[in-house]
This record gives sequence, structure tokens and C-alpha cells, in this order.
Amino acid sequence: MNIVHLTASTFHGGPERQMLGLAHHLPATYQSMFLSFAEGGRCRQFLSTARHHGFEAVALTYDTPRWWSAVREIAGHLERMGADVLCCHGYKANVLGRIAARRQQIPVVAVSRGWTAENFKVRLYERLDRFHLRWMDQVVCVSEAQAARVRRAGVRPDRIRVIYNAIDPMRFHEPDARYRAKLLRYFRQPRMHVIGAAGRLSPEKGFEVLVKAAERVLREQPCTGFVLFGEGPERTNLQKQISAAGLGQSFILAGFRADLDRFLPHLDLLVLPSYTEGLPNVVLEAFAAGVPVVATAVGGTPEVVEEGVSGYLVPAGDAETMAERICQALSHPDDLPDMGRKGRLCVQEKFGFATQAELYRELFEQLCPEAKTGEAPTALPDETPTAPALSLDDDLLATESTCNN
Repeated sequence: MNIVHLTASTFHGGPERQMLGLAHHLPATYQSMFLSFAEGGRCRQFLSTARHHGFEAVALTYDTPRWWSAVREIAGHLERMGADVLCCHGYKANVLGRIAARRQQIPVVAVSRGWTAENFKVRLYERLDRFHLRWMDQVVCVSEAQAARVRRAGVRPDRIRVIYNAIDPMRFHEPDARYRAKLLRYFRQPRMHVIGAAGRLSPEKGFEVLVKAAERVLREQPCTGFVLFGEGPERTNLQKQISAAGLGQSFILAGFRADLDRFLPHLDLLVLPSYTEGLPNVVLEAFAAGVPVVATAVGGTPEVVEEGVSGYLVPAGDAETMAERICQALSHPDDLPDMGRKGRLCVQEKFGFATQAELYRELFEQLCPEAKTGEAPTALPDETPTAPALSLDDDLLATESTCNN
């Protein structure tokens, strides 16, 4: 069976990891292929990574300003690839992909990870997305919370199913002790505890709340350091807030780190201050690394974090309660390793790629019971302009965050 994923990738982040992880874990009779809108060239990192792993990955020429040309281009690739199912990721893919899939008379699945309402333009697109979801053959939601939002958007319950994000805990099975030393070198003064956070520096992630909480934590735990990994439009505002609060030596904006996986096991605690989430990949990553979490109780996060067992849940936007829970965790350091182990056990039992792939396999075979398996797609013609030889740009790696949901 040939599965084509359509996305608008701007870097190799959480959704991209999910797509590739699923592709690797589906049965050998499945072929997975990827199409991405160019996004000003920012799709290169993901497409290069997909090709490195042996998958066909194509950058599309056309985009929303020429939406009908984009639909025809997508439909042409679906025909050439012998697509049995189209999986759409994100509002642009949902809108244009649905039309293209209908032209080819193949079923279309939308993967709904959540809506950020980041700005007016995004809110407009997300409203359009909610409308188009009603016409999908199936909508896969990454959490029960997102499924409830999709139902409220008017999607029929029988077209909704929950399939959680997944993670490979083996990414963290051999922690590198040198990275604890690297963490501590971010600070000029010795630190007893290091609190981490990671994600795109954008308004919906709520990192300004973490800065406020850090002020309160440092009054009680002055030997604590905070490190925030990631890049995004809010970096300047966050830096100003940190400086104004006098936290310049204690709260570090570390930027994007391609080796974030190496740092995670050496954090004492990870904090997720988001206002909205689908199912946060960074929490799964922290648990896989054996690190407990303090997180806002938004979206699917309460479906992952068990209060008082693997971490603590706090209301969104509540810096005071967030600080209290961080201090509570740091005041009982001997309990942190056990909480981390319970988090790791949680992801091993509920959030593995094998479980995820089996649920997707069942979905695909329900949608295409007559589909042929293992049939190779037609080779991309040499003259086509839609599959440029793209390389992984170092400057792209240096400016994008790996922790979107």
C-alpha cells in the first residue's frame, strides 16, 4: 500500500519526527512518500532527512497564491506515486490536499495536532481548516482533548479516531555525561539544579510565564539555573524580560541545538508552560530521557503527565503555581529519579511507534481494503522541476527549533 504524506514543513521538528517514525514502523508492504510545500526553501531540512532514510521526498513548486496549480501538481504526484491514501498534516495540506485527493478518487486522512491561534492570519487559516476537516474520510487526533475540539468543529464522531504521538525511548538509552558539564557551563556561577524548557519561541508556548516563575523560584532556590532551547519570533521579547528581571546570569536562551536529545537526560526537571497543545512531543522526550515534568494542564498534556507520579500539572498562565510546583520538586531531589522512571515507563507502555503504526495500519486497511501492497511508484521524470536536489542547510539547523507539536 502506498501512503503519501503532504505537509508544509519549515524544519525537522515534532510532526516531521512523527511522520518518519510511522513510515519506519509500518509493515514492509507499505511504501511511504512525502510531499512538502516549499515554504520559501525551509522544507529542505525535512526532505533531506527523509531522503537520507530512503524515502522519496519532493518539494512542491506551487503554493496557495496559485492554489489551483498547487492542486493539479499534488494530484499529478499522487497519480505518479500510485497513492492509495493521502495523509495531510496542517491546514494548508488539509485544504489543498483534500481537493487533490478527490480528483484522484483516493481517501484522505487529516492528522490534527492542535491549533495555536498564534496571530490573525493563522486564526483565519485555522478556521478554514476546521471547515475542511468535516469533509475528510478520517481525522486522526493526537489526543482525546484534540478529538473533543474536532467534534466541536462539526466533524462526525465516526470519522474521528485518536492515535497518540509516539517516541523511541532508545534515543536516550545511553546518556552522555559530558552534556551535564555542558549544561553547567551555560552559567558563570555554580548551579545545583538545572531546569529546562524547549520549543518554538512563539506566543502560544507561554515562555514568558516561565520567566516570571523563575523569578519566584530563584528567591527560594538561588542555586538553580534555567535553560530554554529553541528559536522563534519571541526571542527578543523574552531576552528583554529576562534582562529587566535581572535574570541574565540564571536564565539562558540557548537557541536551537541539534543535539537537544543529549542534553535532556541531564536536566533535573523540564517545564512546559504552553497555553495550547495537541500532545506535546517534548514531554514524551523528557519522559523517555527519565526526566520529570511540570506542565500546564492544556490539550492532551494531562493524558501523558500523571499528577504527583511523573510530574505536576498547573493552570496555564499561572506563574505562581508553576513556581510552587518547581520548588516542591526541587525540595525533594531524591524523588525526582523515581518520577522520571515512572515517566519513562509511561512512554514505553503507551507511546511506542509499534503501537502507533498498528493503529494506522488498521485505519489504512479499513479505508483501502482492496489496495495493492508493495507496488512501486513511477519514477520521477528527470525534467520535472518539483524535486530539486536539496541539501541540508547548516544555517537552517542553526535557526529552527526541534520541538514543535
